Amino acid sequence: MGPGRPRRPRRHATRGATALVAVLALASTAACGEGPTGAPGTASQQETVRLPDLDGEKLQVAAVWTGAEQENFRKVLDEFEERTGAEVEFVPTGDNVATFIGSKIEGGAPPDVAMLPQVGVLHQFAEKGWLKPLGAKARKQLGENFATGWQELGAHEGTQYGVYFKAANKSLMWYNTAAFEAAGVGEAKTWDRFLKNAQIISDSGVEPVSVGGADGWTLTDWFENIYLSQAGPQMYDKLAAHEIKWTHPSVKEALTTLGELFGNKLLLSGGNRGALATAFPESVTKTFADTEAPEAAIVFEGDFVGINIGNDTNAQIGEDAQVFPFPRVGERAPVVTGGDAAVALRGGKAPQALLTFLASTDAAGIAAEQGGFISPNKKMNRDFYPGDVQREIATALVKAGNDFRFDMSDQAPAAFGGTKGQGEWKALQDFLKNPDDVAGAQQALESSAAKAFEN
Repeated sequence: MGPGRPRRPRRHATRGATALVAVLALASTAACGEGPTGAPGTASQQETVRLPDLDGEKLQVAAVWTGAEQENFRKVLDEFEERTGAEVEFVPTGDNVATFIGSKIEGGAPPDVAMLPQVGVLHQFAEKGWLKPLGAKARKQLGENFATGWQELGAHEGTQYGVYFKAANKSLMWYNTAAFEAAGVGEAKTWDRFLKNAQIISDSGVEPVSVGGADGWTLTDWFENIYLSQAGPQMYDKLAAHEIKWTHPSVKEALTTLGELFGNKLLLSGGNRGALATAFPESVTKTFADTEAPEAAIVFEGDFVGINIGNDTNAQIGEDAQVFPFPRVGERAPVVTGGDAAVALRGGKAPQALLTFLASTDAAGIAAEQGGFISPNKKMNRDFYPGDVQREIATALVKAGNDFRFDMSDQAPAAFGGTKGQGEWKALQDFLKNPDDVAGAQQALESSAAKAFEN
């Protein structure tokens, strides 16, 4: 806190009281213990990390987040400003973070800190020399608060660059309670049961599955969950690194399985054409905007669906909206994660101080209080989560060990795994348009992957 700078009043979040009716039976939950306990009060009152005086210094932080996600992150930045005296400007990047940051760097005006949603982009930026290694204080917080797996995801060739501030469990099925009750179906543990339930829901007069196919990243998540469950984690790692080709028989099997859903237009809200025209936020509102007579019964995606439910509908999580794990295709239910790594693009004390703060339990707790946020920070007091749904997801994520895999498309070079209108996004959109052409989808995926991976 700089001298002479007036201390702003704290802005505390109200903790929600909604609890999840059905306890999440995530694959790794069996290993979960009780979360850490802490003193009562809000996370902004927990000052466990010492930050330097940065009075008058200005920083830019760039991230893809908009709407409620941006507003919630702004509360974390507000606390950093209050403790240090710095002024932090949030800069939205748009969907293509790599292109935005690359253009800023080439123009000589990069942001001080960026939140990278793709491991592949972190590696690309590190190879180009665009990233600044974490300082000693940030590394100390990282070592104390994060499992080795999350630390390794933020490193490149042995050097630590990133802090995974935000994580996501991307293996969840969210459903409209009224639609399930009217059809007389329950939560599906297997893929076969999921398809049978979808058909029963269709017969009841409600379009079963809402797919946000206009956003190609949602389709990569569908594929990854099926592939991880069906082919297993070792094959998943090989495909993620392009050590096997996308023409491999295991990819054919996974696409064929996904085609069991995409190839039956009666199971998709709006059919294939409608799914391709539906953006992710709309896929959620189709399912929950009308709690009694929804346009669709189920929407698949990560824990962040809860943000859209809370902001764009009147549905109550745990009552009108409930959730179950992605149904298993093979022997185990998949747990696919995503996340956003904070990296420094400029040198100096201020960017390192922000990374140190983002690696702390303090920052994680402030974000957790807002809802719609999951932290991989294992030391954070999980009582700060506003409801049982996020607390259960977060606990499972922290305790998952080697049972989870990071989003495959986010590990790839951006040209293949993270660019609108090309690469994996485009190939899977074409597959949604024509799900009978498995071989064509494989060829398109392999052609794009070989070019992006340069092998």
